Amino acid sequence: MTYQECLDFLYRQLPMYQRDGSSAFKKDLSNTIALCDALGQPQHHFRSVHVAGTNGKGSTCHLLAAILQAEGYKVGLYTSPHYFDFRERIKINGHYISKQAVVGFVRRTQDLMLAIEPSFFELTVAMAFDYFARQKVDFAIIETGLGGRLDSTNVIKPLVSVITNIGYDHQSMLGNTLQLIAGEKAGIIKPEVPVVIGERQPETTSVFIEKARELHAPIFFADELITLNGTAWKSDHFITNVEVRDDGDLNELRVGLLGPFQETNIRTVLAAINVLCDRKDVCVSEESLRQGCSMVTRMTRMQGRWQKLRQNPLVIADSGHNVDGLRLSMSYLDKVSKSQLRVVFGISRDKDVQEMLALLPKDAIYYWCAADLPRSLPSGDLEELGNKLDLTGLAFDSVAQALEEAIESAGKDDLIFVGGSSFVVGEVLPLRL
Repeated sequence: MTYQECLDFLYRQLPMYQRDGSSAFKKDLSNTIALCDALGQPQHHFRSVHVAGTNGKGSTCHLLAAILQAEGYKVGLYTSPHYFDFRERIKINGHYISKQAVVGFVRRTQDLMLAIEPSFFELTVAMAFDYFARQKVDFAIIETGLGGRLDSTNVIKPLVSVITNIGYDHQSMLGNTLQLIAGEKAGIIKPEVPVVIGERQPETTSVFIEKARELHAPIFFADELITLNGTAWKSDHFITNVEVRDDGDLNELRVGLLGPFQETNIRTVLAAINVLCDRKDVCVSEESLRQGCSMVTRMTRMQGRWQKLRQNPLVIADSGHNVDGLRLSMSYLDKVSKSQLRVVFGISRDKDVQEMLALLPKDAIYYWCAADLPRSLPSGDLEELGNKLDLTGLAFDSVAQALEEAIESAGKDDLIFVGGSSFVVGEVLPLRL
C-alpha cells in the first residue's frame, strides 16, 4: 500500500464524522477498547493531559504542548479535525506523523479494522496512541473529538483533565441543555485525577463539582488560580499581566495568538500548568513558559485559529464553527480596523444555521460557499437564507472561487473574514493568496 492508498482505504472503509455526520458517532467505547487491547494498551505507555470543551480546546492543547516542548520534553499532540493534511492530527514536537508510520499502522491493523469496523475517529485515535507509545513521548496532549464520556480518547488516565467551556454544539448527540452537555464533557473526569475548569458558568459549575466529588477528583476553576490584568492586543499577539495564586506574578506575558477566547484559553492553560507543577508531575521554568506562549504557532504548527493569510486586503480565517464560537468571532471583528467587511462563509447543515446567520453583521458583503463535503449546506441555500435576513451576497460553486472573488473585489483597507466551518477554513489554508 502507498500512503495515498492507505488514506483512500481509511476514508472509504470507515465512517467519518467529517463526511458522514452523526451516523459516524459511536455511542460506546467498545471499538476503541478492542483496538487498544489488540495494540498492547499503548494509551498507558505515556503521560497525558486530556482536554475537552465546546470552544477553545484546540488552542488550549497547542499552548500546553508548546510550553512542555519549550521545557525540553518530547510532546505528542492529538487534535481534530485536520484541515487539509490527515497527518495534522498526530504530531510530536510540531512534526507530523510520517507517511511511513501511517502506512505501517494501516498494514499492521488492516485485518483488525475489517473485523472491528471502527469509525475513522476511533481508528485515528488508536493510531495516535500507538505512535506516541512507539516514539516514547514524555507527554501527550489529547483533545477530545466530540463530547467526552463516550469520546474515543476517553480510555486514557491523564495527569490532569481540562474542560475549557460549555456551549451549544452537537445537541443531537450531547443533549439540548448546557447541564446535559456539561455532563457529557465531565465524563473525562477520572477518579482522584485533578480537573481544571476553564470557564465558570452558572448552568454548569454544579455539574462539575458533583462529578469531581463523586470521583474524589480535586477540582480547580481557572479563575481561582489565575488572574489576568491589563491585556493589550497587538498585530500578531497579545500581552497580559498574570497573577498566579500563591506563586508570584508574570508581568507582560506575551501570547502569540489572536482572536476570541484566547484570554480564557491562556488562563486555563496556566492553571493546568500550575496544577501539574504543584503535584510534581512536571517542572516548567518561567523561561519555558514564556517561550511556549510566545512561539506556540511556530513550535506546534497550529493553524486555523484567527489566522492571518495575507495583507492588503487583510484575510483572516477562523475555525469557530458553532453559535458561541461565531458570536465571539463577530464581536472580535468589531475591534479590527477596516474599510469594508467581506465574509466568505460556509456552514455544515447539521449546525444551528438560523441562529448562526442571525449573528452575522448586516453591513458586510457575503460570499456564500460550501466545503466539498456531503455535510455542507449548499451555497444557494445559504444565499436564500441570507437574503431573508438582509445579508447581501452571492453564492459560489466553491470555497476557492468565493475567496478569489472577495479578494478581487476588495480594496486594500478591506477585511475579508473566512469562517463558519472548520472545513471551509481547511480548504482556504493551502491556497496561494
